[in-house]
Amino acid sequence: MILFKKTDALHNYLARKKEHQQKIGFVPTMGALHEGHLSLLQYSVQENDCTVCSIFVNPTQFNDPADFKKYPITLEKDISLLEQHATDVLFLPDVHEIYPGGTTQLRRYELGSIENKLEGYYRPGHFQGVCQVMNRLLDIVQPTNLYMGQKDYQQCMVIKKLQSLIGSHAVLHACPTLREPDGLALSSRNLRLNAAEREAAAAISQALLSIKKELRPGPLQPLVATAKSLLEQHRFKIDYVTIADAATLDEVNGWDGEQSLVALVAAYINEVRLIDNMLLGNNS
Repeated sequence: MILFKKTDALHNYLARKKEHQQKIGFVPTMGALHEGHLSLLQYSVQENDCTVCSIFVNPTQFNDPADFKKYPITLEKDISLLEQHATDVLFLPDVHEIYPGGTTQLRRYELGSIENKLEGYYRPGHFQGVCQVMNRLLDIVQPTNLYMGQKDYQQCMVIKKLQSLIGSHAVLHACPTLREPDGLALSSRNLRLNAAEREAAAAISQALLSIKKELRPGPLQPLVATAKSLLEQHRFKIDYVTIADAATLDEVNGWDGEQSLVALVAAYINEVRLIDNMLLGNNS
């Protein structure tokens, strides 16, 4: 594995790969790698000639500075995992490499209504930060294929919108969420959970499964209410539990038996905020 810290050096290296018609797969991360990240890398290694992974904790997508400071850093372990999983290139830039002009006057993106729903509502400015870093990374790497996790369902939708705005031709692959045996979606934030919190956190996937299991044509509010009650029993502070159209994330209150749906959850267990989602009906 080759490690690059400088943008120009990485860009030049990848340009030579592309001159030989090699396909470039790209997995952007913020580090604290887990099996979910590694599954994305596995897809990339199988489908491309060169796999690039970036590790960059992006300050502009944290609307809470304390959350940014608490984000887990496990770089030595991350590098070892990348080497074990046949990653060709690690891009490890600092803030100046990503934002050479600073972070105060960055471009704003016209994302439409998707920016203000769910995660966008509860984390104002978050998706602008995601777009700022992804625009920069896509410009540097110019991948053939881009791999992201379905756990960040709304973020994948935002990246598709970003690609249309900037003319990126990378093929976005939203890969299935990996879970612990008890159902908890793998996340770097899980490292911040103590033993009691970790045990309770499984209630999120249980709430989603309860919606999926009981889904029938007709009103959906009772399913949402049951899921919320389950989370509240485990002392979660809920930002949202909702059933939405899988293509638009508009809330759906009644199901016709045909519409593709997704159930989404965001909730705090003490100071740790966790998100998850599950495809429903004909979309599952």
